[in-house]
Amino acid sequence: MINLPKHKKLILFDGVCNLCNASVLYVIKRDKKDLFRFAPLQSSVGKQIIKKFDIDSTLTDSILLYESGQGVSYKSTAALKIASKLTFPTNLLSIFIITPSLFRDWIYDFIAKNRYKWYGKKDACMIPIPELKAKFLD
Repeated sequence: MINLPKHKKLILFDGVCNLCNASVLYVIKRDKKDLFRFAPLQSSVGKQIIKKFDIDSTLTDSILLYESGQGVSYKSTAALKIASKLTFPTNLLSIFIITPSLFRDWIYDFIAKNRYKWYGKKDACMIPIPELKAKFLD
């Protein structure tokens, strides 16, 4: 059972990816409504969602957005849904949702495929500082 507080959305991210970790910190800073919770894909929560929704983690391995009652969004759709809930001007990125997902996901996949080469990789998942611990699920 996924223990997500009511009316919260869960961002699952690659916990060893430097770009993904920086993106999580970016979202936290701009999530003024405290809407998002976070968990690495490698965590028990991440593994539960991957199993529950039968997600092929070899095809989607960088970001997922889980919304209770709505399921899981992937790739660029997840990123744009997240951006839409953040502060101005980041929320303006959500306009790109009108772009066909085939094109958006091609760009997303290109970045995701090269993220370790461009931004590096950690040996282990990020451990949040105590002030942010409540935003992370295990």
